[in-house]
Amino acid sequence: MGSFAVLTFKVAFLALLWLFVILVALVVRTDMVGRPVKAARTAAGTAEAPAQPKPSRAGRSSRAGATPRTRRPNSPEVLAIDSGSLAGQRLQLVDHVRIGRSAECELYLDDEYVTSKHPHAALDRQADGGWLLTDLGSTNGTFVNGVRISGPRIVTPADTIQIGRTQMRLEH
Repeated sequence: MGSFAVLTFKVAFLALLWLFVILVALVVRTDMVGRPVKAARTAAGTAEAPAQPKPSRAGRSSRAGATPRTRRPNSPEVLAIDSGSLAGQRLQLVDHVRIGRSAECELYLDDEYVTSKHPHAALDRQADGGWLLTDLGSTNGTFVNGVRISGPRIVTPADTIQIGRTQMRLEH
């Protein structure tokens, strides 16, 4: 092989190596900082500034025109946060609450152990007034009473829910 061919392979290898380093740096930056939120389009077709995630948004329904289900008198209506960045807060629950660090979550948890790419977990009111907790494919898991859940699980006020470093429970 000629010296020109060897030099060409060296330059190509060096270029690929730098490309790999740049891609790794971009992935690490995205994981630590997150992706920018794109402007949402309104019904009129105009761009609207993206809403910044708020620490607690569980008091609003994310579904337009959502009809409230019949409430049972002893059905839990509040999510009490016992530890984590929102410790001490009590949030009024709606029928469907997505929990996580993603911009599309109703309950935003500022915790590096919670994924920022998609909602971490969902808490849904059942027809009988009970609550169903579902892990939405998180890496670090969702725990009820210290045990990682592998599928949807009914939770009651007697249960402790842990997502990342945040512990919470249902209250009446």
